[in-house]
Amino acid sequence: MKKYILILIILGVTFSSSFAQEEEADPVYAFNSGILIDAQTSYIPDARTLEFVIQHKFGSIENGKSNLWGIYGSSNIRLGLNYVPIKNFQIGAGITKKNMYTDFSAKWKVLQQKTSGMPISFTLFGNVAIDGRDADLIGTGQVVDTKGQTLPKYIDFNDRLSYFSQAMVTRKFGDWAALQAAASFTHYNMAGWDYNHDVVGLHFSGRIKFSPQGSFIFNYDKPLKIDNITEQYTWDTHAKENVSVGVEFFTFTHAFQIYVGSAQGILPQDMMMYNQNDWTNKKGLAIGFTITRIWMF
Repeated sequence: MKKYILILIILGVTFSSSFAQEEEADPVYAFNSGILIDAQTSYIPDARTLEFVIQHKFGSIENGKSNLWGIYGSSNIRLGLNYVPIKNFQIGAGITKKNMYTDFSAKWKVLQQKTSGMPISFTLFGNVAIDGRDADLIGTGQVVDTKGQTLPKYIDFNDRLSYFSQAMVTRKFGDWAALQAAASFTHYNMAGWDYNHDVVGLHFSGRIKFSPQGSFIFNYDKPLKIDNITEQYTWDTHAKENVSVGVEFFTFTHAFQIYVGSAQGILPQDMMMYNQNDWTNKKGLAIGFTITRIWMF
């Protein structure tokens, strides 16, 4: 009997020690903001935190100083609010100038990178957006489900909906670098004759710190050409890849990012479906900035 009691004590001590070590492992945060340029990240603030987001993209830099490299050109802007009701789960809503989008989103961090034990963070994100333009501005010749007969300027609520879902894997390397890879699926209930309803994409983001509060940042979005899901005979309207580079400065409650990128859209599904800007020439590039501010309750 004493032998069994001794074995139970040893097992109990071993288990308690292992559990304590796991509890002592601290979480590792790869990013300082939930948005990096125009991409989602694995970052979710503490529970009962409200986040205000401003995303602004100026016009193309192609006209140079005549319109101050696009600053006085055509712009796109999104204002958003995110709230974290419980740990590692965030809900949000926003409005965007382009197409008068109204979007609702949710983000869930399934796994959190820690100083020991868990080497990565794994996060899921999804949103639904509503095209808020007048039916006359949306146009005709639209496709709903199949390329059948359409009614001129007849747009119902379901036609206005689009969706974006994404799975992200993130890892921070020491104190100076962080990388994130992701895969996404975009769906539009209604698409033009020359567009698909569905797009699958790959995404890569990262940052490299150059000071305690400053980092170089980048984002790359690649819509994939998949024959099995395309509804087109050619790839003439297939969205082009989005390439963005910039810098970020942050404090405990703020993050400010300024960058140059090749997508005029801000919502991820809009970029994955409609971006036609070519990052290899200045006509497709524009200056933008992103500001986040959090309040804790």
